[in-house]
Amino acid sequence: MIRSLILAGASAAALAVSASAFAAPAASGPALDKLEHTSDAAAPAEGSAAPEMTFGAWGFDPTTLDQSVKPGDDFFAFVNGKWVNDNPIPPEYTRYGAFNYLDEKSKTDVKALIDELVSKKQKPGSGEQRIVDAYNAYLDTAAIDAKGLAPAYPYLTRIFQAKDLTELNQLFALPGYPGLVGAGIAIDDKDPDAYIPSMGFNGMGLPDRDMYLVDSEQNREIQAKYKDYLAWMLGKAGYADPKPAAEAIYAFEHKVAEIEWARTALRNSDITYHKLSRAELEALAPDYPLATLLDASGLGKAEYFLAPQIPPSPEAAQKLGLTQDQLAEIGGGLPAMMKLLTQTPLPTLSAFMAVRFLASHADVLPSEIDQANFDFYGKVLNGAQEQRPRWKRAIEATEAQLGEVLGKAYAERFFPAASKTSMQDLVANLRKALGQSLEENSWMSAETKVQAEAKLDSFFPKIGYPDKFETYAGLAISPGDPLGNEIASTGWQWKKDLSRLGNPPDRGEWFMLPQTVNAYYNPSFNEIVFPAAILQQPFFGASTDMAVNYGAIGGVIGHEMGHGFDDQPPKYDAKGRLEDWWTEADRKAFDAKGDKLAAQYDAFCPLDEGKTCVNGRLTLGENIGDLSGLSLAYRAYKMSLGGKEDKVIDGLTGDQRFFLGWAQAWRSTSRPERLRQKMLTDPHSPEKFRVNGPLRNVDAWYKAFDVKPGDKLYLPPEERVHIW
Repeated sequence: MIRSLILAGASAAALAVSASAFAAPAASGPALDKLEHTSDAAAPAEGSAAPEMTFGAWGFDPTTLDQSVKPGDDFFAFVNGKWVNDNPIPPEYTRYGAFNYLDEKSKTDVKALIDELVSKKQKPGSGEQRIVDAYNAYLDTAAIDAKGLAPAYPYLTRIFQAKDLTELNQLFALPGYPGLVGAGIAIDDKDPDAYIPSMGFNGMGLPDRDMYLVDSEQNREIQAKYKDYLAWMLGKAGYADPKPAAEAIYAFEHKVAEIEWARTALRNSDITYHKLSRAELEALAPDYPLATLLDASGLGKAEYFLAPQIPPSPEAAQKLGLTQDQLAEIGGGLPAMMKLLTQTPLPTLSAFMAVRFLASHADVLPSEIDQANFDFYGKVLNGAQEQRPRWKRAIEATEAQLGEVLGKAYAERFFPAASKTSMQDLVANLRKALGQSLEENSWMSAETKVQAEAKLDSFFPKIGYPDKFETYAGLAISPGDPLGNEIASTGWQWKKDLSRLGNPPDRGEWFMLPQTVNAYYNPSFNEIVFPAAILQQPFFGASTDMAVNYGAIGGVIGHEMGHGFDDQPPKYDAKGRLEDWWTEADRKAFDAKGDKLAAQYDAFCPLDEGKTCVNGRLTLGENIGDLSGLSLAYRAYKMSLGGKEDKVIDGLTGDQRFFLGWAQAWRSTSRPERLRQKMLTDPHSPEKFRVNGPLRNVDAWYKAFDVKPGDKLYLPPEERVHIW
């Protein structure tokens, strides 16, 4: 899994490429774990002003501090509360914060590039001309509406004409069609020099299994509205009486939810690595027509497969020490899903696929389809009030198809060489800080330290943009066919992914665009990656006070480095192999610290009068990343001073400015609906707790802001968690 600051839905989807548009959870390349969500918030409509942020003369504006709040009671509110109160969320957004602020800037910059291309004649077939064609086709809603559902009819017809599960399996493998079982191409966790097919499944229209399985007022309300949405979509697909089919779809999805693993279980690489031969894979569900799917996908000759969701045997569960609570999070997985498909009536599967086809491509189908999809997924689930402007969605669609062509132009125009040099220096200092922390570590054995230091030595940073950009050779884009363009792009990517088999991984490849406001850690490559677009204020500024830079982008760098040593990547060695290199005693000591940290976050309960809380276990890896990042950044900042005290600026010491920089970087506000979804599905804690949670474990913060017993965030020294 790739560790990052934001787990961005749109970006992640680009990596999880399968032969179907409704991709199975099998990754193309490594599975990225990113910095923070960026795609969950709609961009403002034209003429709608997004909130601004000011950073003063040196990277932080002291006038924005809320002096009515004690730093030790709520540091997030002390730093960001005034801004939050003064900047209500625009109706187009489900959340707004520092990431959105930079994403707005990135989109404006990319639009300027596209506008220039549109205004000039481009060479036919060039990357630039294909960008113009893809962008204009997506923008032309009048043409899309005039065609109605005619572009979708060939796909819907093939779905409805399938005579049995075998024929549906052929469709699972084709670009554009929703796949209930599917394959992707992944890095083999135990052999990071090789690619391997990975099998997964889909079958839920709601974001998480708990939305089907947990009985609550909120879930019952969502389920009722979801059934209405299903019936409406089926009506558009041609059903004269869609409600019975909608009920059948929901009943099927509920069974899938019972099969699906909990997100906390899916984070555990000890139980998700399964390498199976072709015969072993087929033996999981002998009645399922797997051969048809593999042949249609181009994987008929593949000898081995990864399959994450294979329940452990009782013997394996005992050996791994899985508790009853942990076992309860493990569903029937892939074997149960394949069996379920053989038992489900064909009309139900066809109806499911029809709805998912319309939903997956709603943005390039008639406006009423697009609006209905937004009304449920945007409004009901996330609290958005207005649809995003078409041009911003057009940029995202174009980037999904030809993103690196735009990325090359973006990097050339908007990323100063000086920023890369400064970042290289910061990364080098953070590496030194982590090395020093490993040397001074008192709970890790000398044996494990040797392995940890080897992993640190092999860390590979990537800053700004790749050395080589993808040209998308062979990808045909049609000027008036946005649906065809989406499907053509999916098919092109799948062919590229198939070509990886038998070849060594390209370690120069990036899994994020330069214009993406994000960052990530990739354990298979042991690399930390910082795209150009995040290297701006409030995260980084060439003329920004260094204390603020260390607190903000230094914390991000440390976060990504820390992912190499959080609760999962320590299972990956210096060469990126899934291999346990910890002693049993070290693992127990580390797990004890993780348990303490998880318990701290479990106590953060911002919704439903304290009844809805952060899942400290689901968010543990990211919380360790935040705590490690902040701790390492502070150590690096102090090292950069060479034993001297930093200057005082506007009455604020260097240490104070450092922690202000960290808190400012996580400035954000969310609608309750979006916050609830985030807490259910996101491995990152809400931004407020990404500020307060790590800080209360950092001794220097207490001294910097005179935090004392009785303050709400105060933790006695013996209860503070120190890891790196």
